[in-house]
Amino acid sequence: MTYQLIHSGDSNSFPDPHAFLDGAIVTGVNRVFLGADTGQAYQAAAQLAPPATWGATFVALELGHECLAVHLGDDQGPDNVVGFARFRLGQADPTNLVELVRMPYTTAQALTAARLAFETSGLKVAVCNDFPGRIINRLVRPYYNAALRRLDEGLATAADMDTTLRLGLGYPEGPIALLNRTGLPAHFEVTRDLFEQLGQEPYAPARRARNAWLRAQQPGTDHATA
Repeated sequence: MTYQLIHSGDSNSFPDPHAFLDGAIVTGVNRVFLGADTGQAYQAAAQLAPPATWGATFVALELGHECLAVHLGDDQGPDNVVGFARFRLGQADPTNLVELVRMPYTTAQALTAARLAFETSGLKVAVCNDFPGRIINRLVRPYYNAALRRLDEGLATAADMDTTLRLGLGYPEGPIALLNRTGLPAHFEVTRDLFEQLGQEPYAPARRARNAWLRAQQPGTDHATA
């Protein structure tokens, strides 16, 4: 299963060397678009020749928090194009999980081929339908927001909340410590995007995350915590 890489800006999924990157070849039949400007790079390539004529079993587009439909269309589009994102919390190293996004019209052949390409390099793959934020962000961001809001309300100190959740639920790290370590400003950016796309209150950015993001915009500020 050969594939080539098309780089367009910094990749959030692969900021560092990885076996998946090493496995690419310049003559690969399939195409993987990487980087913050993936959408523009894909559209530019599609204008030169329709994806159906590329001879690729799969084409994979790296996503931010947006839907794949932003680049393909909701009801009709190339049936061999999938989206993907390697889950990463803020500035922490990316995890080993790749969330692979399919459209209603995506072929099983394209999905299977893309999955195999990622898994061959040692990554784990979860397949999801096309929703803003995909699986993990949709599940965990309301939890983090709730923890930040309970901290605002004075339910307990940050240390006591983290300790309670670690000891009571067996979490390896409490939510406040985790957000401080990986970057509250990054959490704000994710929840802001999800709230704009979904309009659901659990995703509305928490006050502390917003303040941390605003502090991070000030010159000379490298890190902002709760």
